[in-house]
Amino acid sequence: MRKLHLFLIKSFLPPFIATFFIAIFVLFMQFLWKWVDELIGKGLETEIILKFIYYAAARLVPLALPIAMLIASIMTFGKLAERQELSALKSSGISLSKIMTPLLVVSVFISIISFSYSNYVLPVANLKSGTLIYDIQKTKPALNIREGEFYTEIDGYTIKVNKKDYLTNILYGIIIYDHSSQQSNDKVIIADSAEMKITDNEQYLEIKLHNGSSYIEVYNEDRLKNYAHQRINFKENIIRFDLKKFGLKRSDESIYKNHYSMMSVQQLSKSIDSLEKKLSERENHFIQNYTEKFNIDLTRGSSDTIKNNRNKREIIDLTINKVKSTKSILKSNSDDLRYRKSIINRHKIEWHRKFSLAFACIILYIIGASLGSIIKKGGFSIPILVSILLFILYHILNISGEKQVKEVGLDPLIGMWIANLIFTPLSFFLLYKATTDSSLLDFSYYKQFINKLYSIGKLNKS
Repeated sequence: MRKLHLFLIKSFLPPFIATFFIAIFVLFMQFLWKWVDELIGKGLETEIILKFIYYAAARLVPLALPIAMLIASIMTFGKLAERQELSALKSSGISLSKIMTPLLVVSVFISIISFSYSNYVLPVANLKSGTLIYDIQKTKPALNIREGEFYTEIDGYTIKVNKKDYLTNILYGIIIYDHSSQQSNDKVIIADSAEMKITDNEQYLEIKLHNGSSYIEVYNEDRLKNYAHQRINFKENIIRFDLKKFGLKRSDESIYKNHYSMMSVQQLSKSIDSLEKKLSERENHFIQNYTEKFNIDLTRGSSDTIKNNRNKREIIDLTINKVKSTKSILKSNSDDLRYRKSIINRHKIEWHRKFSLAFACIILYIIGASLGSIIKKGGFSIPILVSILLFILYHILNISGEKQVKEVGLDPLIGMWIANLIFTPLSFFLLYKATTDSSLLDFSYYKQFINKLYSIGKLNKS
């Protein structure tokens, strides 16, 4: 049995390692598709690009492991069945479950590695990746602004540029629409060129404009008739934006450590407890200090008005104003509570993800081994096709559940485990079919069945 176990492990490891790196590559290409326009040919150093690729690939390991388990197990057992080695083992009195046991132990070991990686390594990779993205944006602040497109990430401003020089970080043909005042879009700035940089204290984004004009509408009593405006020409003009409004923060890693994607299970558990306690306090405070007060004030206000002034119109106006005020505050507090719940759910998503992806390694191994025994095909043909279809289904279920949790429409426990909850009974069903030598996915069986039907049809016609 020991030789058999070693043989199975040796047969499993090469396709597992190969498919793992293929999965990493495919997932990374999907991720890189989002960033390729922002990285290639933008004047970034090769070292920075390589670091970005390294950290991005490191973040994909927990997702690549279940894919590799599924494909490798289908290929291994499909190859054994195709060569009749699986049939020979069964005829010698060894059941399929015993044949699968050594690799089941390997899958458990890999699931432990997956969890440990997600718990200890992945938070560091997310931390390094987040700070690196900030450093890229800090050294190349114009990176997020695309040529010929309106950039609206700065509150109160819209920016459009005709051309960018990524090596010098200079923008050409820049238009800035300033709608930060109460009068909305009342100022437009046009310049031939501009430079963007972060100030030395890293608190402001600075845009230095060259050779341009600013157009400002003047609001006065006669504005509707005359549409007065001012035009100011300049050779150089400087505009500064607070980095908080620009969506950037200081690159000190300690600031990012409180983000849920950069925490271990222990840290997430503590953070969830703290956030839930604050949410409970907020809900109790709202009930005690707002809801009861509104009811009392509304009743008192109406009775006092009736006693002192019998004017029905005043009573109605007072009631309407209080109802509107109550509705506004209730909506504000409701939005605040919903936001707090969504943050808690995002913490719980990360907490459950570490366990669910690790558990998926075991479930997908059982599915893969069972399917390989049934399909009886090895190599990269049918096993790859079946594996891709199954994992796409698994991934869709996983993403859909996560989306519902983020929208506070589903409990995190259900949302993050729904794929495993569906695939677990499927794995036992396929395992049962494999142990009973079912022809569930034996394509030669279906081919013979179709040929029989065709022959019967010919006989009936004749």
